[in-house]
Amino acid sequence: MPSALSRLWTRLAAAADWRAALLAEHDRWGLWLPVAMGLGIALYFAWPSEPPGWVGPAAMALAMALGWIGRGRSEVLALALGLAMLGGGMAIVQHRASDRAAPVLERRIGPVTVLGRVVEVQDRAEGSRLILEKLAIARLDGERMPARIRVNLRAGQADVRPGDQVRLTAFLLPPPQPAAPGAYDLARDAWFQRLGAVGYATGQVRVIETGGGNTVTEAIERLRHDITRHVRAAIPGASGAIAAAMMTGEQGGIAPELLQAWRDSGLAHMLSISGLHFVLLAGVVFAVVRRGLALSEYAALYWPLKKIAAVVAWVAALGYLLISGASVPTQRSFVMLSIGLLAVLVDRSPFSPRLVAIAALAVLAWTPEALLGASFQMSFAAVLALIAAHEVYGARLRAWRAEGGAVRGGLYWLALSLLTALVAGLATAPYAAYHFDRFSSFGVFANMLAVPVASFWVMPLVVAAFALMPFGLDGWALAGLGLGIDLLSAMAKTVAAWPGAAWTLPAMPLWGMAAVTLGGLWLCLWRQAWRRLGWVGVVGGCLSPFVTPTPDLLVDAEGRALAIKSAEGGLMVDAPRGGDFAVQTWLRRAGEDRALPWPRGGVSADGRLRCDIEGCVWRTEGRVVALPRTARAVEEDCRMAEIVVTALPVRGRCPSARLVIDGEDLRRRGAHALWLGAGGPRLESVGDWRGTRPWAREVPPEAARTRGGSGSRSR
Repeated sequence: MPSALSRLWTRLAAAADWRAALLAEHDRWGLWLPVAMGLGIALYFAWPSEPPGWVGPAAMALAMALGWIGRGRSEVLALALGLAMLGGGMAIVQHRASDRAAPVLERRIGPVTVLGRVVEVQDRAEGSRLILEKLAIARLDGERMPARIRVNLRAGQADVRPGDQVRLTAFLLPPPQPAAPGAYDLARDAWFQRLGAVGYATGQVRVIETGGGNTVTEAIERLRHDITRHVRAAIPGASGAIAAAMMTGEQGGIAPELLQAWRDSGLAHMLSISGLHFVLLAGVVFAVVRRGLALSEYAALYWPLKKIAAVVAWVAALGYLLISGASVPTQRSFVMLSIGLLAVLVDRSPFSPRLVAIAALAVLAWTPEALLGASFQMSFAAVLALIAAHEVYGARLRAWRAEGGAVRGGLYWLALSLLTALVAGLATAPYAAYHFDRFSSFGVFANMLAVPVASFWVMPLVVAAFALMPFGLDGWALAGLGLGIDLLSAMAKTVAAWPGAAWTLPAMPLWGMAAVTLGGLWLCLWRQAWRRLGWVGVVGGCLSPFVTPTPDLLVDAEGRALAIKSAEGGLMVDAPRGGDFAVQTWLRRAGEDRALPWPRGGVSADGRLRCDIEGCVWRTEGRVVALPRTARAVEEDCRMAEIVVTALPVRGRCPSARLVIDGEDLRRRGAHALWLGAGGPRLESVGDWRGTRPWAREVPPEAARTRGGSGSRSR
């Protein structure tokens, strides 16, 4: 009995310590408000089907009641406010999903005649890509007409500019669903962009009417297009395409092999206009304006140079936002920079976690779907980690700088640049692994070399080129910019060529990403010693890909592509023409760089898979899995197999099989993944993963049957 009381007392004392630590950090509680809003948004997307509209408001009402009951206790009020933000996040994203509703193509059509206005032209290495709106598409009436479509063109098919009215012939299809459960969902992103179809054009594109920049948006887009082509003409070769990416956000012209080298070296983030580019551009403008005005004794004595420089830097950043296309990631970066410059105007430190929290709230309130994107996650992870590092080490670095002269001042800025690359690289690595299934072994080292070049060479010349371009005097700046980009590309190619420079990792599970995120937030948002508990989540999440089993069998939504895990762990792949995208996704998520051969008319290397012209039989873990391709094989396999996977209709012809995946299942629920564990087979489909959402409506049985198949889900 005494020992039990002692243990109880110890637990109560520990709880009291936790409460004391929590109260000691009351000034940091507000930093968790965007986290609560983000949890509400994540809860909406994680809901198995479209949640009732009352859930978010009900959470906010409950928060009000909790706040009333717990008035006078700060921790209860903080909890109530967090619950209100959670409900608010859920309500905001649900409204956003409803507000972005637009018709989506139900099935593939074409060739069809398409008339539309060009909204955006994305130049690519192999051609270009058009975003069209105000559409007239043959075979579609007004109720089924998409608001926007995206069409790929081959090189030489068209020379168009934003605002042009065009006519073309195209094959169109609905935005594709994920290639595997948990994989990237283009259809979801397309829904929030109001893209109702994607496809490709055949033949030449005719310009019916040339756009004249009648609206501000159209004029800016045409200017952006012209700047892109001017930069590529002034800087020949691959460096011109990279310069255009850094100046106008147009990445499409970068050759795939060069882009892969930048990715493998860990430098690909420099190709997408992000917070780094905005900070560097605004920093260059801020420094030039402030130091330039300081040359005047009168201005230095009587003018608020710091605030004037902040305003000019903000105007420059606004121009950069517009010229770069004002995409959601660049808007978010601009909001964060604007809040930082506002802090300068009101004599507050721009290196404050409160500013990050305000920026996160603004972005999530405006575009809540951004929470799921790699750009949002990596940008905020980097900024928050940098500010947390500044809180811990900033005073020490400034004291070290103050003790020396000009040499130490120069070393200070170099060290700051290197440390920025180190901290940002470590903070974003888990998110790169989650979204791209790739880890750059030397990414931190490459960034420590490349960020100073970008900071002190490339971005200053970008500013100079923009400033001189209206006067036709930008030639020397673009020439120097090309040399700087040549150096960055050389770094990327060199690092990417090192043995073990890049690794394909197994897919990080959702719980692993959640653990990394919550652990990182715990580590960065608190100040007390208990913040170190965040390392548990960070390390555990980073290890999650290696403790999560990958699927033993994968089949695509049409039943044409199959993948089976071999005894050695690699994937044997059967992929006819047209299944390349699904196969590449499967290989990447399995942590494999290449596929093992499929025994089309024989036995696999591990002896488990036997195939003939009518299908295959896979014997593994004491189970028999049949993969029939003909109706006769279906009848035979259904009598002896425990699991049957086929693109053919099966319906009730497999009463003895434990599990059947047939054509109707694939058409209604998309790609399937199967795990053969000791506890029995576990099946998951894309439909299971996505749920019934506005962008992921299940095909009804009648529609699936008319499209070539019907069957039974499982037994």
